[in-house]
Amino acid sequence: MKRKIVNINESLCNGCGNCIPKCAERALQVVNGKAKIIKEVYCDGLGACLGQCPQGAITITEREAEAFDEKQVHEHLKDKKSSMQANTSPQTPQWPIKLNLVPVKAPFFNNADLLLAADCAPIAMKDFHDKLLPGKRVVIGCPKFNDAKEYAEKLTEILKQNDIASITVAHMEVPCCTGLKWAVNKALVASRKQIPVKEYEIKIGGEIVEF
Repeated sequence: MKRKIVNINESLCNGCGNCIPKCAERALQVVNGKAKIIKEVYCDGLGACLGQCPQGAITITEREAEAFDEKQVHEHLKDKKSSMQANTSPQTPQWPIKLNLVPVKAPFFNNADLLLAADCAPIAMKDFHDKLLPGKRVVIGCPKFNDAKEYAEKLTEILKQNDIASITVAHMEVPCCTGLKWAVNKALVASRKQIPVKEYEIKIGGEIVEF
């Protein structure tokens, strides 16, 4: 049948993964560094992911495609939930957590969702542990009192020597703290890895904003 469905221009897509959380049906996935529809029947063609791509790689097109199937979506989401619950079961201990102390190669980094947080974040944001920490491996740092260039070099080695699944950056709203995001960007380029990145800014009053 001919219907509306999401189209991803692979020449524009950089695999950042910003589109994925906006797809309620979980039809999108980063595969080999590019966002893809994993199964046509999961995509409803409504375009909730539109506008989330900083590269403008996502559009809605009308073409021959399998019909959207709510039943299959329901089963797909149930499987994803079971998988997430399995992945967030009790983790092996992690220590240290300071970026300048953590080893570049460690078992707890294997297939990890990495959270890079500002030192101040867990104190300024009262629900930090509930909203940002579950299922993640955490490293913390402060680019105001440490060298952001050294952070970038350390992160580069971590990305090179481990299979990191995703990166979440949580920094305070003060300008110096954005050095964490700068360090991540530098590390991604230097390591030649394409890893989905989410960025959160924590306000002085404890509120959190997603970019």
